[in-house]
Amino acid sequence: MTRTRLWSAIVILLFFAAVRGSGQSRRTAPERPRGDAFRIVEASLADVRAALADGRLTSRELVTQYLIRIATYEDRLHAALVVNPRAIEEAAHLDRERAEGRVRGPLHGIPIALKDNIHTTTMPTTGGALAFAGYVPPYEATLTKNLRDAGAIIIAKTGLTELANWVAGAPTPMPGNFNAVGGFAFNPYDPRPDPRESTFDGRPALQTGGSSSGVGTAASFWAANVGTDTGGSVISPSNANMLVGIRPTIGRISRYGIIPITADHDTAGPMTRTVTDAAILMGALESGSPDPNDPATRTCAPPPNRDYTKFLRADGLKGARIGIPRAFYYDRLSLPGDASPRPSTGSPTPGAGRGGLNAEQAKVMADAIAVLKQQGAIVVDPADVPTFADKNPDNNFALWDFCSGGDQAKGLDANCSVNFKYGMKRDFNLWLKSLGPSAPVKTLTELRQWNIAHQKAGAIKFGQSRLDISDEMDLEADRARNDADHQKDWRLSRTYGIDGALNGPANQSSASASQSSGLASQPSASASQSSGPRLDAILTP
Repeated sequence: MTRTRLWSAIVILLFFAAVRGSGQSRRTAPERPRGDAFRIVEASLADVRAALADGRLTSRELVTQYLIRIATYEDRLHAALVVNPRAIEEAAHLDRERAEGRVRGPLHGIPIALKDNIHTTTMPTTGGALAFAGYVPPYEATLTKNLRDAGAIIIAKTGLTELANWVAGAPTPMPGNFNAVGGFAFNPYDPRPDPRESTFDGRPALQTGGSSSGVGTAASFWAANVGTDTGGSVISPSNANMLVGIRPTIGRISRYGIIPITADHDTAGPMTRTVTDAAILMGALESGSPDPNDPATRTCAPPPNRDYTKFLRADGLKGARIGIPRAFYYDRLSLPGDASPRPSTGSPTPGAGRGGLNAEQAKVMADAIAVLKQQGAIVVDPADVPTFADKNPDNNFALWDFCSGGDQAKGLDANCSVNFKYGMKRDFNLWLKSLGPSAPVKTLTELRQWNIAHQKAGAIKFGQSRLDISDEMDLEADRARNDADHQKDWRLSRTYGIDGALNGPANQSSASASQSSGLASQPSASASQSSGPRLDAILTP
């Protein structure tokens, strides 16, 4: 849908809302107390919920306000690929239910937006790919159904980096939040295009973060949104748009009905204004029991009534042990075996080190650490992640990347994990098969061919190197390599990475003792000594 058509559709929705609203029955909602009108700008999900509950606001009024705001600013921000044409009708229906004493759940009558790789049967699900423009899948995502059961109105599908940023890596990486269906999205804190000649292709001056979009939530287009995360695409855009994002443990939220990169890493998560909002939305996204369509959900039991808000405490930081992982995250590292910089990652030149913060970033983090101390946290500094602090290249996670560009095709991928590119071919083809005969393409190979045939129409503006390196994987012949790389990913990032930092030296020393760990030698003494006793969390920039 073009921007002009999207704007026109919103205007039509608002016109019919006004016409129908003039004759609306007083039965629709409780009598509202006199006072100032509720303002949606900067309103949290909890604020909206309270206003609906005490009768200061109806869902119909709420949706109408959001649609007006979308119509006003969407042409500058490009936050939505499509807006629900029945949003006002759904809101009126939910108002009637509330007036009759029926409240479905914690999101009753509240507009929520979904990343456009999450299935809905009332709006297209495109992943931002031109081949899927206008495509409505035959089934809804489990999380979409859960949101509807909780009373949510799915108001829009948000922009994203095309196919969750698995289309183009090196040599011409796709910019964040660009897709062939909707183009670039813009950060509401600075919605200008980048004026520099070197990047004058329409991309934003201020980045919007990873492949999920927090633009609409930050701009008060809706109460909150749902993103997906394979390698940072909930956390990164939440950071860039001043939001709270949670990447849940895999299995806590069903992935059924989400366009995949790889089931080994994919998950969905809430993106909201506040921690309370994130807790509310998190519970609504979960299923009450395991989803038979996603075996990973068998590993995670939801809290009673799927209510995370009961765990929120104003003094929650008091006495909490928070570690500061200085190596790589805060301070630059120079490691033996550093390779030349790769275009897809922008790694620094040899000898200059990698990672670390600039002076302005360091000040922001120092201020954050000071706040933790003021709130009663016990700050353990440093508390390095062992597999980033280790000087042995074979042990250091900073020297182990996932294969993500044309420069890491078969034969050039010895020093990177094939898990993403292998998993994408495996799981994307399974997803296409689940769509049945309505699927616009039947395989990853067909998608690549379609893209090449439709380049003049706007497909693969930045190439499709990530699709190419995925499609060259042989799901049988390369299975052993994928399994081995996945195990190494797990060891370096979790077992002797984050868990090593959280659990202290006892856990780290077991790495060198295990011949099957894949770690060539014992983590350095400085890494072990700095970690200290068990931590509750670590604070990364």
